[in-house]
Formats: sequence, C-alpha cells, structure tokens
Amino acid sequence: MQKFDIYKDRGGEFRFRLKASNGQVVGTSEMYSSFSAMENGIA
Repeated sequence: MQKFDIYKDRGGEFRFRLKASNGQVVGTSEMYSSFSAMENGIA
C-alpha cells in the first residue's frame, strides 16, 4: 500500500513524499503553493 507524507518545506511550500509499504521514500513531489494544488498533484 502506498502512503503519502505531506509537509511544508522551509519556504512555506507544500510537498509530499511517496513511501513504500516498508517506509522507504520512493518519490518526492514538486513544490505546490497551496494545499489544494498539492492534493491535485497526488490525485
């Protein structure tokens, strides 16, 4: 099962990390200026 780790970076931009079932990070998103834009990126 995939899991997303959602966070704000130091610049205040939203980002997410895709984690594998073993907890290993397998991908990192681009920066998003809003939470809703980040949700669209996940979708």
